[in-house]
Amino acid sequence: MAAAATLKSMIRSGPMVVAPGAYDCLTAKLVEQAGFSAVYMTGAGTSVAHGLPDYGLLTMTEMVANAARITGTIGVPLVSDADTGYGNELNVFRTVQAFERAGVAAIHIEDQVFPKRCGHLDGKELISREDYAAKIRAAAAARRTEGFMIIARTDARGVAGYDEAIARCNLALEAGADMAFFEAPQSVEEVAAVPKAVKGPCLFNNVLSGKTPAIPHAEIERMGYRLAIVPGMLMSSIIGLCDKLLAELKATGLTPATFSGGGPGVTFARVGAAEWDERRTAFRTAATPKSGRDAAE
Repeated sequence: MAAAATLKSMIRSGPMVVAPGAYDCLTAKLVEQAGFSAVYMTGAGTSVAHGLPDYGLLTMTEMVANAARITGTIGVPLVSDADTGYGNELNVFRTVQAFERAGVAAIHIEDQVFPKRCGHLDGKELISREDYAAKIRAAAAARRTEGFMIIARTDARGVAGYDEAIARCNLALEAGADMAFFEAPQSVEEVAAVPKAVKGPCLFNNVLSGKTPAIPHAEIERMGYRLAIVPGMLMSSIIGLCDKLLAELKATGLTPATFSGGGPGVTFARVGAAEWDERRTAFRTAATPKSGRDAAE
């Protein structure tokens, strides 16, 4: 779990960590290649990539399977959405251990009733404070390594108000969470107030056209946040770009040159083709190992 220890160290002592959202191995590798020190596996993006809205329709095993594929292709820490933990304390316990085995460095668990809704939609419902604290205690107890981070997310702002959301952040930290995630503050003043009121490190969720105003990351860091995620940027942009290219293809009958990657060779290079090309002949030049019988003789 070196990735988990690395992320925890960066959050404790380095500059604010910015983790753009990815939903598959390709988008995760692009985030890493762009020079970001961490990747965020967006639950909304993962759900959309499965052809479903972010309504809590994916199972824990589907989310963990996607996370495991991503951690197998990147060398930087992965922070993952774990929705509500997919049930009660027993389910949360299993969820933590499954994500940990998959090589994920941190997960966030929220206080919505399952099935949940995207944090920037209306119509959410909350579980009780007592149930939320119990889930966080179970999550903290389930960890097998100290570095694995539990991030406690509350969606209380849009349901019960700012004060309740702050109270739930602090309750979760007392229950064993490593970081608080106050979802969807609704003004610049609220964004700035959260790290002052929360008794521990805070995550900022940068959602384009969401309920939270757009604020530069340098300002977010000055406000006191230690981790910023940008979940929907790639997903939304790719949908728009695909619509544009497909419309042009349909209209002209020609493959659009817009944003062309330069052909298959250039595309494959982005996902490690050079390393695989070296392996084509690397095992042909070495001496053939002796069999067990030859070695004994």
